[in-house]
Amino acid sequence: MYFCSMTKEFYLKHHSYHIKAIFSALKNIFEKNEYADKAIEKEMRAHKKWDVKERAFVADVTYDMVRNWRLLFAAAGVEGKLTDKNLWNVFGTYLVFDGYELPESNYFKGLNAKKIISQLEKFHKIRKIRESVPDWLDELGEKELGKEWDKIIRALNQRPSTILRANSLKTSPKELQTILEEEKITDASLISWSPDAVELKFPRNVFRTEAFHKGLFEVQDASSQMVSEFLNVQAGMRVVDACAGAGGKTLHLAALMKNKGRIIALDVKENKLLELKKRATRAEVRIIETRTIDSSKVVKRLKDTADRLLLDVPCSGLGVLRRNPDSKWKLNLEEIERVKTIQREILTSFPDITKVGGKMVYATCSILPSEGEEQIKWFLKQVGDKWSLLGEKRYSPEIYHADGFYMALLERMK
Repeated sequence: MYFCSMTKEFYLKHHSYHIKAIFSALKNIFEKNEYADKAIEKEMRAHKKWDVKERAFVADVTYDMVRNWRLLFAAAGVEGKLTDKNLWNVFGTYLVFDGYELPESNYFKGLNAKKIISQLEKFHKIRKIRESVPDWLDELGEKELGKEWDKIIRALNQRPSTILRANSLKTSPKELQTILEEEKITDASLISWSPDAVELKFPRNVFRTEAFHKGLFEVQDASSQMVSEFLNVQAGMRVVDACAGAGGKTLHLAALMKNKGRIIALDVKENKLLELKKRATRAEVRIIETRTIDSSKVVKRLKDTADRLLLDVPCSGLGVLRRNPDSKWKLNLEEIERVKTIQREILTSFPDITKVGGKMVYATCSILPSEGEEQIKWFLKQVGDKWSLLGEKRYSPEIYHADGFYMALLERMK
């Protein structure tokens, strides 16, 4: 648990307005289809006088309830709209689920802790309810992952830790650990399999730290960091990041290249690239050029020019459910099929950016083989001996305690 018992019980007993903010966020997430981070951010803006602990309490509980939404509703025995009465019943169920006694309050009148525990035990035997996933997702996971699905979805339904990527242009993970200690962040530890990663055991707003404003780190999961590592870039290379977004991996590539060479960051969304520029300034990265993909000519002009190409393609995002638990309620099979079509379109249109002898990484933050290994098999069948598969890597959440990622390294032969 993120809060000591005394702290959490204090909020529960004396600050019902915090809980009402949680209810407001939940209604926006499930009734208005807002993203959880945006709904929570809206509550923070509405309560600017809240301190760090208050903000953390609201965010933590909201995410936790979203993560276990189906189980909580089933155990609470409520149906229908998210009325305040229903939400208080679900919230009381959440407290019992999280190991707390029900506070004495009229809000929880009628709830019986023993009955809630009995219901929780009953539904614990049903995976799709225990892990709070829709029926279609449970069926898809079992179909694609077989017996592994049970362990994977359990891992994806756990609270994530905060992972930082030390900006190696300015510091090292060990040095960052020391700097954070000076800012009273004493729970930072290194991750052996991800060279630049620093893990924080307890959540906090790291964006307020002096270390962040100095560009010493970015927030990026450990497995996500390994995508840039897998591309094996060198200083002085010409690199294209074809689906750059806001540039987390682009910035990492620049650091691995020691700020020498050239990176062209592409994306269809100009606002994402504008955010990348801001982040690059803070990190003191000078080798990135951004280009908005507003026509097919942007890609065609880059043909045969790159030593390295990164295709971090749009995907279902099923590998990052720990961080975005609401997405399992927003996704559907049609959307997954749509992104798989986009992945194949990208694999058809972008690889020729690479020079002969150059290398490409295809990556997805998905646990599904149909978005990873199967797409690469399809691609290799299309291109014949033009490309060669050098290696694949899958970071599975139940093994690495990280986001789920797939990545393939390929070399252009002719």
